[in-house]
Amino acid sequence: MIVTDMLADIFGYDKYNEVTRELAIRGTHCDLATRIDGKLQILIEVKAIGLELKDGHARQAVDYAANQGVEWVALTNGSVWRVFRVLFGKPIDTELVLDLDFLALNHKSATQLESLYLLTRESMLKSGLYAYHDHLQATNKFYLAAIVLSDPVIDTIRRELRRVSEAKVDSDELRSLLREEVMKRDVFEGEKAEAAQKKVSKSAGKMLRIRRESDEPLVEDSIPRLVPAPRAESQ
Repeated sequence: MIVTDMLADIFGYDKYNEVTRELAIRGTHCDLATRIDGKLQILIEVKAIGLELKDGHARQAVDYAANQGVEWVALTNGSVWRVFRVLFGKPIDTELVLDLDFLALNHKSATQLESLYLLTRESMLKSGLYAYHDHLQATNKFYLAAIVLSDPVIDTIRRELRRVSEAKVDSDELRSLLREEVMKRDVFEGEKAEAAQKKVSKSAGKMLRIRRESDEPLVEDSIPRLVPAPRAESQ
């Protein structure tokens, strides 16, 4: 199988000991799976070469992963590889993390080579995919919007405004201006925006606990407090 050879020759897996074919899961099968030290790493759904991949093709592999507690699923037709992070919520969801096309790869592009490296055995041992996914989350528009609308950032912007203008703008007015005039509505409304706000709030709580345990003085500007988004007015 071409994909098995790719896992061995390109990504560095031992195809006899670390690549499993037709992995049986609850009476059905997953095309391929990689294991390191006996632990499942990625479940792989393989489609025919040349077949256009659709996210729905990964649904079966995602179901397998959910049953086994595996966090990574790959969908491939040999040339295109799509890697999803399985999100264990209710319901189970996925997030596309990598989308690679071997036929379009530029071997001189450091960015593309780094993306390719993320699928290697060495990267999996170093939790490379996890780190990359964390980076994507930290730099997505919802998380950045949540940070921008937090109290410390609002206070910093107010201070900078006072340096360039004598006009006084209070926090509520500034936050409203950012929401209505600067930022797009979708970055602070909806499920992904709410998830980002919760993550920022959780980070703030963790920072407070750490500082209290170490008896360090609290610096207000270092605490990313979030002001909840206003509820939509009823029509």
